[in-house]
Amino acid sequence: MRHLLEIDDLGVDELHQVLALSTDPAPPQVLAKRGMALVFEKPSVRTRNSMEMAVFQLGGHPIYIQATEVGMDTRESVEDVTRTLASYHACIGARVFSHATVERMAAQDLVPVVNMLSDVAHPMQALADVLTLSNELADGIPKALAGRSIAYVGDGNNVFRSLALACGMLGVEVRFAGPPGYWLPEMDRDRLSSAGVNFTETDRAVEAVAGVDAVYTDVWTSMGQEDESAQRFIDFEGFRVDEMLMEAAGPQALFLHCLPAHRGEEATDGVMDGPMSRVWPQATNRMHVARGLLAYLLGDCKEVL
Repeated sequence: MRHLLEIDDLGVDELHQVLALSTDPAPPQVLAKRGMALVFEKPSVRTRNSMEMAVFQLGGHPIYIQATEVGMDTRESVEDVTRTLASYHACIGARVFSHATVERMAAQDLVPVVNMLSDVAHPMQALADVLTLSNELADGIPKALAGRSIAYVGDGNNVFRSLALACGMLGVEVRFAGPPGYWLPEMDRDRLSSAGVNFTETDRAVEAVAGVDAVYTDVWTSMGQEDESAQRFIDFEGFRVDEMLMEAAGPQALFLHCLPAHRGEEATDGVMDGPMSRVWPQATNRMHVARGLLAYLLGDCKEVL
């Protein structure tokens, strides 16, 4: 039984296999006449649509489940909800507030569990990010990304953590720029180091982006942090990705954003909609990598390499 709770639950070769399956024009129908439960404690336009379409493209039937319908740890324990859903479905995806929830689901080891987002990790986004980099910078050959570079400007959050791990697995240099109080915790920096990620941190955005192949940002205030919004707006002054910062990166630099965007805060309209933006292919790739991951988890996919 395989689960994906964080991107490095995959080995490097497995990551390559998932990316290859993501671009397969005739995906294996590993979910034919089967269902996938999609549990949402947090709403999302991209996650719901990308996962439902991926399940459909693999021949399956997706079931969207809101948190109030199952009442995890209120009406029933996480474990009992998992056992119930596994009675009907070939796979469970969960978008949750606490990473411990997906860990408890996976611990039942009944069907594959996919973390569609938690407070710790966002592996589905990281898969879409590296597929986008591969398509844009390496002619669709992920191994050719080795030696490329990406700068993440903003909050050292779950999106950045998964992105850094995925990029490191493919040999991409990772730079981070943000206010010191928003850097990754020491244990996460140690994890990146142990994983062999070529990783640097700075509080100077211009320094971080100089010469990189891609500049990435995310919202300064994530869902559940709304009461911190005013303070974060002050703290992140100087870390907006605007036209001047992209100019400092250089004409070769692409722009990425996981969405949704708070336009005018972490990025300007001119960057979001500008010629170097790859935000919409990146969003589209959420569907492709969901299809590739599920095909890998539910099928024998060694022949794709």
